[in-house]
Amino acid sequence: MKHELIEKAAAIIMEKAGRKVDEHCAVTTIDENGYPVSSTMSISKADGVRWLTFASCLDSDRVRRIKKCNRACICLNSAGYHISLVGTIEILTDPQAKRDAWHDESGSDDPKFCALRFTTERYNLYFSENDEGDAGVLSKE
Repeated sequence: MKHELIEKAAAIIMEKAGRKVDEHCAVTTIDENGYPVSSTMSISKADGVRWLTFASCLDSDRVRRIKKCNRACICLNSAGYHISLVGTIEILTDPQAKRDAWHDESGSDDPKFCALRFTTERYNLYFSENDEGDAGVLSKE
């Protein structure tokens, strides 16, 4: 059962990855005072629930927060599901990571642009169609 729910969550994330509009998730980071701050972002690329990447700017408040504390939470939800992933997020500036994160590659060479890579450590999943849920630590297999 646990594996089936993780696979279901992975399929939803993969469906949303790479879309330019109307497909957002909440990304929560920790500010300099220890408070959570959420913003909506589009998923650029993903490997199911294991990792997700996002496009951002090096001079953004979000990146400043990540530099001070790399703990983060990603949340996707609808009437049919709730997917909450907890883990760490890193700032990537290498050219390939930037190309992968930028939707059309036209702005990926901008020196102010960066990719954010979130790696899941634990999760909380709920699917309403059959009232199934699971929480746990994601295996690093």
